[in-house]
Amino acid sequence: ESLRERGGLDLPDVFGRFQRWARGEHKDIGLQTEDVLTSGDPWDQAAARHFQVTIRAAGNGALMRAAPSAVRFAGAGRTATMAAGRRLAALTHGDRAAWEGTAIFHELVRLALSGADPLAALPEVLGHVRPGHREWYATVLAPTWHPDEATEFDGAVWPCLGSAVWAPRTTGGFEAALRAAIDLGGDTDTVAAVAGGPAGARYGAGAIPARWTEPLHVPLPGWDGRVLRAEDLRRLAEELGATRGE
Repeated sequence: ESLRERGGLDLPDVFGRFQRWARGEHKDIGLQTEDVLTSGDPWDQAAARHFQVTIRAAGNGALMRAAPSAVRFAGAGRTATMAAGRRLAALTHGDRAAWEGTAIFHELVRLALSGADPLAALPEVLGHVRPGHREWYATVLAPTWHPDEATEFDGAVWPCLGSAVWAPRTTGGFEAALRAAIDLGGDTDTVAAVAGGPAGARYGAGAIPARWTEPLHVPLPGWDGRVLRAEDLRRLAEELGATRGE
């Protein structure tokens, strides 16, 4: 909604909305994200300060929320969309690994929306990942990689993205991809959310089962009981898609 109402990327506004959500009666929030959003530090310093203290900020939270921004910036080209992914991730995650993972996600969605095969393009995408992180992502995004080979819990950004790419790579169709992601166990809601981004962009909204969308409801903590339903989300996606590339 910030991307729509502010006409683009207004990082202080996004951070303020995140804070408002974090203060509400949310269902769940990652410990790292909660620490950053409730620290009282300014929007452009909170994540960095948290990382300086903990030296652990490569969680998958920024990756999990990236689908709307990936749609918004898809028409702007590879450089712009990957840059936007990094900047949004940096609001809550000080580790550049989270930035690069979100940048890759943005680019996979852009490719899928353009009609390309995002999985086939992965070697080229990896060429645009910052040195120092490229090798990590090349490992978990390799065609032969399996989530059982992960060396960290999938709450970390690398195995989360790797598992989310493995799911559509080894299945056919949107529903099968999400079921495969969930059946892995672990951080199932996040891995499925991440898998659903590129898979949804590739297969289209019509591939999502109606029995999943009809009961869909998204409470918005901090917004006085407001709830988004499937039609609200569809409208928002269409509005973001209409402005992509501006």
